[in-house]
Amino acid sequence: MLSTSMQALLTPEQMAQADQAAIALGVPGTDLMEMAGRAVAEAVKARWSPRPVLVLCGPGNNGGDGFVTARLLRDAGWPVTLALLGERDGLRGDAAWHAKHWQGTVHPVHPGLLGDADLVIDALFGAGLSRDIDGVAAETLSAVAQSGLPVCAVDIPSGVDGGSGQVRGTAVQAALTVTFFRKKPGHLLFPGRQLCGEIVVADIGIPEAVLEGVPSSTFENAPALWEGRFPWPESDTHKYRRGHVLVAGGGKMTGAARLVAMSAARTGAGLVTVAVPPEAWSVYASTLTSIMVERVEEGVLAPALEDKRRNVIVLGPGAGVTQHTRRNVMAAVATGRALVLDADALTVFSDAPAELFSSLRGPCVMTPHDGEFQRLFQIEGDRLTRARVAARRSGTVIILKGADTVVAEPGGRAVINSSAPPWLATAGAGDVLAGMVAGLLAQGMPVFESACAAVWLHGAAAALAGPGMISEDLPGLLPQVLRQRYAER
Repeated sequence: MLSTSMQALLTPEQMAQADQAAIALGVPGTDLMEMAGRAVAEAVKARWSPRPVLVLCGPGNNGGDGFVTARLLRDAGWPVTLALLGERDGLRGDAAWHAKHWQGTVHPVHPGLLGDADLVIDALFGAGLSRDIDGVAAETLSAVAQSGLPVCAVDIPSGVDGGSGQVRGTAVQAALTVTFFRKKPGHLLFPGRQLCGEIVVADIGIPEAVLEGVPSSTFENAPALWEGRFPWPESDTHKYRRGHVLVAGGGKMTGAARLVAMSAARTGAGLVTVAVPPEAWSVYASTLTSIMVERVEEGVLAPALEDKRRNVIVLGPGAGVTQHTRRNVMAAVATGRALVLDADALTVFSDAPAELFSSLRGPCVMTPHDGEFQRLFQIEGDRLTRARVAARRSGTVIILKGADTVVAEPGGRAVINSSAPPWLATAGAGDVLAGMVAGLLAQGMPVFESACAAVWLHGAAAALAGPGMISEDLPGLLPQVLRQRYAER
């Protein structure tokens, strides 16, 4: 993967390290705080006309950003009320310095202050919150939520864990979130992502060079991460150089494997074959034209695996949770070729996951949704942590599907996808994704980059389709998405 720094996501701890590294390079902490508050004030002025605003400041640096924001909005003629959680004398460092430059009244945080406000600036707690919000802070945030007032969050909505996106006690819905230097995982993982509203990432003067000492292994998915490894066809290529995907087709639920096959072909695989049991052969053969359909007796995949040119195998969609599926997966595993395992090919090993993991010999991508994931891995925690643990445990690339899809590989790298529209949540969409991963693997794209690219392109095709989309719309839209990426590369 190309290490493109703009897509890097920093944990709250890494962000604190970046702040300290910038200060060590000669950027005063007071200047960083001034720039942060200025970014918030400018974002607010760009979206709302002057109106009574309540600025809620916490006891740490987030509160210091709030003091700067309040001062700048007041200087611009806005009616500002500032409230502080705790005592002004209890502030330390840069926050204390900026608090001294606030010449107005400092009120204690209290729900009653909302009465005259038309806008709330939430600078109570930043992304590094380490405990559940309680007491008067929780009461005030609950009152903000009930008021329906628009909220601008400083760094992240108070109560949202910047590392996981989980809510610590309570959190309020923001219309706008202004964060600094880089996003955090909590900006992209639900429910934090939904609570952030519009997200603005502001440059506050932290040099890019600090990332050399704060290396990130988590990224927001974007073409810049994987497009340099994308297998665009060369002028002298031919179909055999573009790989051959073998799809195991189910005997009853035939639509899933057909979606896989069409998606693999649309993503660029030179050849695609669906191996099907005799009783379903006519269904596949009558509905697929550019896809080859091969009859395998009793659905036993082994004979179809004898052709070593079939370099990627997809198993699971529509297969059924049976011993038959289990045997086909193990036969494919034994070849050492690249695998994409989805749906029933995962669930069938829920009683003995170690049997599957210990047998894997070649590259493998698993594409579970939450239910399939939990049945196979039984891992607790936030989605980013669970995907990473599963990748390490299984030795595979994991695509943990959902509104905030996470892609993780055994070495620790992970990507959070934020481009998928809500109407992608429809039957068969996962089968399309499995086929897209296989199509890229077949052409020689590295396994982690294949997974990241497929997830992003999958979302882009769905966005192009718009509301009302069904899964079979997606393969036909891939050429348009790919054409645009080819033109912009």
